[in-house]
Amino acid sequence: MNIINIPNVITLFRIALIPLLVITFYFPDESLLMKDRNFIATIIFLIAAITDWLDGFLARKLSQSSDFGAFLDPVADKLIVISALLLLLEFGRIGSVVALIIIGREFAISSLREWMAKLGQAGGVAVAFIGKLKTTIQMIAILFLLYYEDIGIIPIGQIGLIMIYIAAFLTLASMLYYLKISIRTLKNIK
Repeated sequence: MNIINIPNVITLFRIALIPLLVITFYFPDESLLMKDRNFIATIIFLIAAITDWLDGFLARKLSQSSDFGAFLDPVADKLIVISALLLLLEFGRIGSVVALIIIGREFAISSLREWMAKLGQAGGVAVAFIGKLKTTIQMIAILFLLYYEDIGIIPIGQIGLIMIYIAAFLTLASMLYYLKISIRTLKNIK
């Protein structure tokens, strides 16, 4: 099994972006980069979001899907999102309830998928539209909250905050959806 392929290298690159994202918020106050940290963090997260799409696209296009990639890709996604949420929480841009909802759901659904796979029902918790919608809104919200500064009269931080609340609602709704589907799947195999 060849685990070194283009999609997996891109996924590993996404993981390597995490320390850069975190360090961006801890530049010394006298640093020239301090005034641009929101912009730099936004670009780093945007690159991570693009590579999330790119590695999956290339895995399919180049027929380079692998079990290692199937494992690593969602781990990379969760690590970058959790890192960003913790930074946003630390810098007072989101509340702890929102962070707990989003992070808690990630752990719950990952555990549910693992459990269902052990029962031979891995497809029972396949990604649904509501999950994709949640992820899209969540990623855009995080981008806005990392940038945070108004652009002219456009209140980027406020828009990001509204979007992260929508993402938190969709997070709960998608979790309930996946739980319902899993329960239905389990009832059918008994």
